[in-house]
Amino acid sequence: MSDKDTVTKEFMQDSAFFADAFNFLMYNGREVIDPRQLKPIDTASIVLPFADGKQSIPVQKYRDVLKLVTAMEDGNTAYLILGIENQSQIHYAMPVRNMLYDAMQYVAQVDSASKRHRSNERHAPSGAEYLSGFYCSDRLIPVITLTLYFNDDKWTAPRDLHSMLSANDDVLRYVDNYHLHLIVPAEIEDEEFTKFHTELRVALKYVKYCNDRQNLDRIIHEDDDFTNVSRQTANMINTVTGSRLHYHEGEERINMCRAIEEMRKEATIRGIEQGIEQGIEQGIEQGIEQGKILGAIGIYRDFGLDQNETIAKIISKFSLTHDEAEMYMQKALANA
Repeated sequence: MSDKDTVTKEFMQDSAFFADAFNFLMYNGREVIDPRQLKPIDTASIVLPFADGKQSIPVQKYRDVLKLVTAMEDGNTAYLILGIENQSQIHYAMPVRNMLYDAMQYVAQVDSASKRHRSNERHAPSGAEYLSGFYCSDRLIPVITLTLYFNDDKWTAPRDLHSMLSANDDVLRYVDNYHLHLIVPAEIEDEEFTKFHTELRVALKYVKYCNDRQNLDRIIHEDDDFTNVSRQTANMINTVTGSRLHYHEGEERINMCRAIEEMRKEATIRGIEQGIEQGIEQGIEQGIEQGKILGAIGIYRDFGLDQNETIAKIISKFSLTHDEAEMYMQKALANA
């Protein structure tokens, strides 16, 4: 797992950020999902597909973050299984990947219901219920997967299953579609960021403009929250965007404006130092080349070649112009 994958997974495991993302996606920013009502679920899904009496092969997939939530909608209790998949790069098969994750969760629920019924001898199942292990009164908990794109690019990959299929409309109408649920910073208008209520807003806003210096300067000076960011959020931003933000060890609250200024100051100093190093290296190389030319002139002169013959020789050997050869000859004569 890359550093970006690790840091975004840890960041989105925070229930406050997790709830904020789904409230933005599902409820237009209304705080319906309470972080306190979120319960972690094991992200390793190991499922035996519906058995038919033959040996089944286990399927194992690891999700980034998975939580069970009890949400109140219009006075009614709704149980949901919510999953987040973090992406720092485009994934062209994401609809199939997320569809598999969701399907495996439903299979796991059916399997759980079947095990529960087998241990309950008080209810005599019908023949169909006995064969499926799933009773007519059973209901599944909805599974919703959100893909969070931690990149300043737009999402150019397929957004649904149909976009990945090679088929005409006559065929597609018989193929159930699967749609991605996406949060892409580059596709969020500035005024829509107010629908986030945690530092996830700061993180996504920074990601959107991380390579746009003018707009980045604008948003960090317009938004007071950038002056007081948790180290957790700053670290995630640093890793995902490769910004090299500069802040001190042990500093738990980060002023992003100052961190960016320090980052740019260090970048300028690094550029100057690299320029000096390159200049020194070029000077050494030029000095070595000049020494070779002057040394060759001395050897040609020692072997009795006159000035014109020596100039012709160094023009040929060192690919010099006549004026350059004349200059080196004058230096050699002056040093003789």
